[in-house]
Amino acid sequence: MTPNESRIAVLDIGKTNAKVVVLDSATGVEVAVARTPNTVLKDGLYPHYDIDKLWSFTLDALRSFAKEPGFNAISITTHGASAALLDRAGNLAMPVLDYEHEYPADIRDAYARLRPPFEETFSPHQNMGLNIGAQLHYQKTAFPDDFAKVVTILTYPQYWTARLTGIVSNEVTSLGCHTDLWNPREGRYSSLVDTLGIRDLMAPIRSAFDPLGPVLPDIAETIGLTGEIPVYCGIHDSNASLLPHLIDRTAPFAVVSTGTWVINFGVGGDLDHLDPKRDTLANVDAYGRAVPSSRFMGGREFEAISGEIGHVDKEEFATAIEQVIAKGLMLLPNVVPGSGPFPGKSARWVNAQGVTAEERYAALCLYLALMNQACLDLIGAQGPIIVEGPFALNDPYLMLLAALTSREVIAVPGSTGTSQGAALLSGIKPPAGSERHIAPSATPGLDAYRQGWHAAMA
Repeated sequence: MTPNESRIAVLDIGKTNAKVVVLDSATGVEVAVARTPNTVLKDGLYPHYDIDKLWSFTLDALRSFAKEPGFNAISITTHGASAALLDRAGNLAMPVLDYEHEYPADIRDAYARLRPPFEETFSPHQNMGLNIGAQLHYQKTAFPDDFAKVVTILTYPQYWTARLTGIVSNEVTSLGCHTDLWNPREGRYSSLVDTLGIRDLMAPIRSAFDPLGPVLPDIAETIGLTGEIPVYCGIHDSNASLLPHLIDRTAPFAVVSTGTWVINFGVGGDLDHLDPKRDTLANVDAYGRAVPSSRFMGGREFEAISGEIGHVDKEEFATAIEQVIAKGLMLLPNVVPGSGPFPGKSARWVNAQGVTAEERYAALCLYLALMNQACLDLIGAQGPIIVEGPFALNDPYLMLLAALTSREVIAVPGSTGTSQGAALLSGIKPPAGSERHIAPSATPGLDAYRQGWHAAMA
């Protein structure tokens, strides 16, 4: 790492949206940003991401930002649960599969018999294609002629690095992200890569911090670069959010990375008490260390329910939460099925007759805080709770999370947590950012409400 880059361009591909951000290395401030929806195409072999659109968007944004404000390094971060399969010419041999695609029952059953035990991978069974191993098995089984053309398998951030540099690689934060492909205790591939017969297809493993090479000359010319620009290997997005805290803080602590998913990291914890039936797992951080983790699809759940509720007067929250607790108004899991700490549950409202929009919104924030508390308890998280991403701006949720856990909550505002973390791969130090500290406060009736919420699911 050479910490001499003053502005870092980051390609940040989330499940819902993609963006290119330019960050000032001294302040961490976002000095330029371009965004686009992450489109899923329904044609072809199976639902897949619109890679051509994302590539055109990336080149256009980098071309614009090369002129103003300028940048002298590029880093990559993307969502997990995706892999790119390349042919001998280095092009996609098969489309990049949308991980929300569900496979036929016979293929799912066959994969269930193949996948390694949780004690080897610390990767729980996931619905749809959230285990990359399940994706690869599906692609190989359902489309053998297409899969026969595959000569290289890349984790998703490294696909974009390869397009920019021509250098193929894999990286452990994406391999260790509930893929079934990684053994986090031993820091090596799991037995599944041999079971699937793909060991020879896996690209070499490189550190997230490695500068893999400069931008290819023809791409540099297209973008309008005047000198060699290093491209760093790249990192899984939730681990990008975690990285600044690993550098700055002393364990134990918890990090709650919010976006489409709410990913919880118990830094300083162990793997001995994880429950694969409740969506706990081991992630692998940028230094290759296993981190006990849990998750639920909180961002999508919040968008869905708040969209149904409509406009609310958030100034009325303090009164609304009192009414929610007094009336026993509850939203029970799961708004988005298939993940989270309460598998098999279907969302429903309790005691919702005649309540106001403000009360429903307060109950939604309480739902998110209760789900988050359950996730943190499952991984034995200790110490302060750092919340980054969009939920760091949700004051009701932050206050309730602090009250429920009886622990300090530290809100790190801003929407570029993943982008800032990816920028750190270039060797810069985390800038001193603003953060808010929320001390736990007593909320009358909250503990009884929590007990009632859990009892209502029984």
